Amino acid sequence: MDVLDRRLVAALQVSPRASWGEIGRVVGEHERTVARRLQRLISEGAVQVTAIYDDLRSGHGRPVHLHVQVRPGTAPAVADALAGRADTRSVYSVTGAADIGAELVAPTRAALHEILNVEVHGIDGVAGTQTQVVLHTFRTVAEWHAPYLTDEEVGLLRPAAAPVDLPDHDGLSPLESEIAELLVADGRIGFTAIAEQLGISLPTARRRVASLLERRLLMLRAEVEPSLLGLEVEAQLWLRVRPHGLDQVGERLTKDPGVRYCAATSGTYTMLVQVAVAHEADLYRFLTEVVGPLDDVTDVNVTLITRAYKRGFLRKSLEFS
Repeated sequence: MDVLDRRLVAALQVSPRASWGEIGRVVGEHERTVARRLQRLISEGAVQVTAIYDDLRSGHGRPVHLHVQVRPGTAPAVADALAGRADTRSVYSVTGAADIGAELVAPTRAALHEILNVEVHGIDGVAGTQTQVVLHTFRTVAEWHAPYLTDEEVGLLRPAAAPVDLPDHDGLSPLESEIAELLVADGRIGFTAIAEQLGISLPTARRRVASLLERRLLMLRAEVEPSLLGLEVEAQLWLRVRPHGLDQVGERLTKDPGVRYCAATSGTYTMLVQVAVAHEADLYRFLTEVVGPLDDVTDVNVTLITRAYKRGFLRKSLEFS
């Protein structure tokens, strides 16, 4: 991708359903140029527009992160087996004590027990696992965008929404579930297509989509490999944070443009941070200048992602991973 491609993709990340004309006006390019470039990237599979659930709020499931150790020589096969599961959201090869990092979403506590104790350990090559349950999410990957837009451009694409007092838990009606699945399959599906496929009126389709997004039950996402955006170094940082400092640390870290994901978890480490930057030197600066001054962070374990097998429930081809 050239500089303009990366700016256009960043704009699509900020507003995945924006029209080509809206994106063009913000970035200063003709609508035809925007349409040609983004449609090419989408048709080639470099960019995929989808949607993800806020699992904790929607009751869709319980997200957990796994550290998986494997027998020598089995990592690719184990990663592929994990990526083939419908309940895994992401699967990575990583450096460090674990060989593979994965996030899965279990529908119930009983199912989580079965998955962790029987199914995952039943995969040939798995030698051991550690589990971190997500307790609170500060930033999802759907809320991150590549750092190629000005604050003004981001503001034009994503107008500030009025504060809304959201319940900790909400649910989807049967109709909303059907609409959500259409958006997961294609985040840019038109309102007319939604109305026709589900046999509802166009105003109802518009209103229900807006409700899903405003209530944060569903988040739109333009998925693209960070390396295609010039962000060659992707790391997972496992932090030990004093309990009273979790909110402050999480809020501080999510202000950094390199942070793609941040969540408080159970387990030995109490926070997971995923970072994408251009160079190892940028990761070093993040550790020393952003994480280092946070007094409530008492320990940091850094692992690098060497290959993505799956992101946002989307299998990744070798070409784009």
